[in-house]
Amino acid sequence: MRILKYMFGAAALVALVVSCKVNDSSSSTGWEYNNPEMGGFEKAPFEEQEQGPGLVLVEGGTFTMGRVEDDVMKDWNNRPRRVTVSSFYMDQTEVTNFHWLEYLYWTKRAYETYPMIYKNALPDTLVWRSPLAFNEKYVEYYLRHPAYRDYPVVGVSWLQANEYCKWRTDRVNEWILIREGLLEFVPDQADGETFNTESYLADQYDEGVIMEDQLDDYNPNNLTGRKGNKPGKRKVRMEDGILLPRYRLPTEAEWEFAYYGLIGNLQNENAELITERKQYPWNGHWVRQDNEEFTGAIRANFVRGRGDYMGVAGNLNDAADVTAPVTAYWPNDYGLYNMAGNVAEWVLDVYRPLSSEDFDEFRPFRGNVFKTKLLNNEGIVDAKNQQVMYDVHGMKEYLNEFERVRYQRISADLHNPEDTVIPVGINKTNESEFPVKSGYAPDPFYVSQGFVKDSIELSIIRQINEVLDIAVDRKNRKYDIEASMIVQERIFDEIFADELREGPDGEVYAFEIISILRDGFREFIEDVPGRLRYRNVTEEENIGRLNYRRDDYIDYLDGDIESSIFYDNEERKNDINQAKRNPDLIMYQNTYEEYNLSGQKVKAGGANTAAWPTTLISDKSRVYKGGSWRDRAYWLVGGNRRFLDEGQATDYIGFRCAMDRVGSPVGLGYQDQK
Repeated sequence: MRILKYMFGAAALVALVVSCKVNDSSSSTGWEYNNPEMGGFEKAPFEEQEQGPGLVLVEGGTFTMGRVEDDVMKDWNNRPRRVTVSSFYMDQTEVTNFHWLEYLYWTKRAYETYPMIYKNALPDTLVWRSPLAFNEKYVEYYLRHPAYRDYPVVGVSWLQANEYCKWRTDRVNEWILIREGLLEFVPDQADGETFNTESYLADQYDEGVIMEDQLDDYNPNNLTGRKGNKPGKRKVRMEDGILLPRYRLPTEAEWEFAYYGLIGNLQNENAELITERKQYPWNGHWVRQDNEEFTGAIRANFVRGRGDYMGVAGNLNDAADVTAPVTAYWPNDYGLYNMAGNVAEWVLDVYRPLSSEDFDEFRPFRGNVFKTKLLNNEGIVDAKNQQVMYDVHGMKEYLNEFERVRYQRISADLHNPEDTVIPVGINKTNESEFPVKSGYAPDPFYVSQGFVKDSIELSIIRQINEVLDIAVDRKNRKYDIEASMIVQERIFDEIFADELREGPDGEVYAFEIISILRDGFREFIEDVPGRLRYRNVTEEENIGRLNYRRDDYIDYLDGDIESSIFYDNEERKNDINQAKRNPDLIMYQNTYEEYNLSGQKVKAGGANTAAWPTTLISDKSRVYKGGSWRDRAYWLVGGNRRFLDEGQATDYIGFRCAMDRVGSPVGLGYQDQK
């Protein structure tokens, strides 16, 4: 008999007996559990969800989400509304540089064949640069120097933060299986054979599995032994309660609820009265300590006034020029550090100004895109990824944009990409989200050659375009694996690897555009080897369903046809339903869309000149919460909200992870406590 003994934090742990029977029978049928002679249906002796590393329990409840002070920015995007949040777990601190270095080390080692996966995980250290400040020490040292190892990681996009959460889920569950003797250490995991929780549960991971030490299988069809009376062996299932739910970003409602820590403001333990509504994670409307021992001390890391980032020499108040260690200052009543100040934090939600008017009162969230595991023709989970999966449409758009920016942002309508000279009179028109007037100049070589394209560069771009056209065609015909394989083999393994420029004396030079394009293309990695494949749900498979029909609800009631000026236009609705009109071109347009709400091209400057949508809000705009070392006290307030594109990063946005709490909202004996 093996009993789980290890414990993370203060939570009671899962008690699981592997090899002994539970003398229990069904209250529904009377059949005994864990008995092969009675069918072998198993009941694991589960007691409690194990608390994952770094997490603390945030007991849920009801609270008023939204504005708690004057809306000085006049955004009107956080109307107060009462909602309920379930209990969940949340990181006690922001994710640190050292946490991220561990992630980078593992990624580089595990995906040695695909170095672009490692590069895609690298934070953007250049976010520290400013045209009129000298911040190179942070560019060079902030991420990797041990002096900053306990400081929050920055330069991380929303997409990168989500990839970290996936990686962390797998590493924690892998360690739990190793700790329980169900899995061996496999230090040389690589590419498609890396441990993935979902692949393991789908029986598509066998590296390091010790079958003789697996859990007993009481299915009478799997009995072993000379007399056929011994239980067989099986891998862990979700029903055993051993593996943890996935790490993820907190929703905006969860983050804001955890921020206030209102559990400390109950009138008494038997009352439901909160004595004071908070503006910050602490009581009161001031940002200095009022306790006698610490009177006057700043409670968080933020900008106190113009040019005052750290206080006066000899008496540095917040003692942080940029960020501070993640355990600096006082935690809130949940024990969470730096919920106000230090770095702002990504949350899971897509930004809409009026979300508070539309979302559910229970577990509110905007951003649902419903997916399901990809099945094969036999109806079982399809084989996991064995290669990197690319967004080939995004790569094609990026390459077109790359050529426009490098060669004076020419209009695609008027320019033949086969030309080596830009026709006179159109070289100032633009079809870019970064217009010429914003100060970007074309490539110096291009200008010095009389606005003549570099013929070798043009040849490389043409080769890549030809490959991407083939890949896009495969993708459109739903040959996803082949599309990504073409990109990997013909672009990364051939064009990028072989193209070199030879100098007049025989010396070899690398092409500048190849290194630029390699870094640009890595942002279009959709998935990595070793994971199961998913697809969006379809309306036809949801016929008759009452709660939802389609896959994407990001625009629901704030951006879709019902919330636009065409809400009662039956002709417009029919055009969308009959696929004559793109349903996404309604209100909040994305970067590469060229048409307005009426279906006409967006115009800028004159005939034959297309421009990009000017709205900053799209389906890729993600909410971030809380103030940072760069912000004034206004942004420290928990109800205030801002947004940024999910692929962008700054020097003042970090994140922390969350995890679902399953079962009782507070733990064992909950009913007995009431």
